[in-house]
Amino acid sequence: MDDPRDTVTSDAPDARAFPVLTDPQTARILAHGRRRSVRAGEALIQPGDRPPFFVVLRGSLEVVRSAGARQVIVTHRVHQFSGESNLLTGRPSLVLVRAAEDGEVIEVARDRLLALVQTDSELGQVLLRALLLRHVLLIDGKYGDIVVIGSTHSADTLRVKEFLTRNGQPYEYVDLDRDATAQELLDRFRVGVDDVPVLICRGDVVLRNPSNAAIANCLGLNETLDRSAVRDLVVIGAGPAGLAAAVYGASEGLDVLVLESSAPGGQAGSSSRIENYLGFPTGISGLDLTGRAYAQAQKFGAHVLIANGAARLSCAGQVYSIHMDDGDCVRARTVLIASGAQYRKPTLENLARFEGAGVYYAATPMEAQLCGGQEIAIVGGGNSAGQAAVFLAESARRVHILVRREGLAATMSRYLIRRIEEHPRIQLHPRSEIVALEGDGQLQRIRWRRADSGEVTDAEIAHVFMMTGALPNTRWLDGCIALDQAGFIRTGSDLTRDDLNAVNWPGARSPYLLETNRAGIFAAGDVRSGNVKRVASAVGEGSIAVTFIHQVLQAAR
Repeated sequence: MDDPRDTVTSDAPDARAFPVLTDPQTARILAHGRRRSVRAGEALIQPGDRPPFFVVLRGSLEVVRSAGARQVIVTHRVHQFSGESNLLTGRPSLVLVRAAEDGEVIEVARDRLLALVQTDSELGQVLLRALLLRHVLLIDGKYGDIVVIGSTHSADTLRVKEFLTRNGQPYEYVDLDRDATAQELLDRFRVGVDDVPVLICRGDVVLRNPSNAAIANCLGLNETLDRSAVRDLVVIGAGPAGLAAAVYGASEGLDVLVLESSAPGGQAGSSSRIENYLGFPTGISGLDLTGRAYAQAQKFGAHVLIANGAARLSCAGQVYSIHMDDGDCVRARTVLIASGAQYRKPTLENLARFEGAGVYYAATPMEAQLCGGQEIAIVGGGNSAGQAAVFLAESARRVHILVRREGLAATMSRYLIRRIEEHPRIQLHPRSEIVALEGDGQLQRIRWRRADSGEVTDAEIAHVFMMTGALPNTRWLDGCIALDQAGFIRTGSDLTRDDLNAVNWPGARSPYLLETNRAGIFAAGDVRSGNVKRVASAVGEGSIAVTFIHQVLQAAR
């Protein structure tokens, strides 16, 4: 079969997701673990455990869905192995693994498995590919123990669903507006409609309209870390720039910690399809690209804290302190700020009222489901807006693109412009901007005006995607780092003598490329002044920064 998603319970599952190891491969794994006898029915991994890795030597292991009616997802036989990508990330198991019969397995601890995939290239390729593909199967089959009860009219429901999706967490969704069983679930867990969205975690823990941090804590998304340790490098933000720095830093032996305020991927993670990224001629979704980078960083030993971003940076001293959203802090010898940017919000009177309930800042399959068969509007003329338009036009009745300029040539890649021009369901409105949003709880109508003629168009459009400009996520720096007039971080040769004098720049050397006016603090990606708004550029900057971080650390020794 071409796609492992076609089935997970087939008698002949995809060989890439469920390979059979050779005798030499099994022997090399045994050198990293220990033999262990198992009895029929014995549970080797419980849902919620941070599991080891098992290879079957004799007998078989069943992978069982634990939520609801127990269901055997797949059976691992001789020379097959357990696990999915949570083994790499250190997250709790989503399933039960038990011995189907008396037998023998190889048990390998997670740290030993990570060492194996880093040093054995052949086995690393086989194991990593299988573990990543299996996680896709779990997501597509909703083989988890999370239930979300919500409404399509609730902005927080969309937020919770997006957080789970961006973090690769399988879940079942019960729609209060359509599902007849929804009230039964609410009654069973003694929650009311006012508590929506409700997340049932691990089958019995009920979270009422939870924050992202509360969800992360309940699901055990973050490992317990020694926060008193002084890290070689703390990376702020897990977008392409931050993940690239984590991969290169950790693979080169640095102790790397990444702080992410929401979910890995940044703005790139919400892109429906990136087609101009080197090496992917047919394109790749932002979620897939950044998901692979996240797993790659963890493979090399980088630590990532989810839903726990940086709240403040203390710049005094040779060791920097980063205060986090949860009130704790971590210390680092060097820092890379890759906190990215967010779309600029237009000054519309009731914009906040419709955010998540008709106004969106990302165009993923989740949003596409909400507006299938309807007319929608996209505000913005950059590549993100173009990608969204082409993607959403496949399911929407009509897509209106509103831009202030005369056209798209100055801000959008030519391949996207051609697709927009040739698509029968996409209509471009140049020199136009939204002037009003209307609706009762949910967006129902919008009005836009042409700047040249003053003509106002009134349209029944209930879904608007805002993708205009960029505001850097730098407010948390609170004057610690030199910024340009727009709030982006100045680095390298863009720094002025006044910037350096203001902090008593140490030593005779000038700041390195990508270094701020604080020695050892770097910036990369969309947060940096003069950045090139391309995913490949952000990845390049993240990797380049690590080169100079090594020099800073070496000089301090």
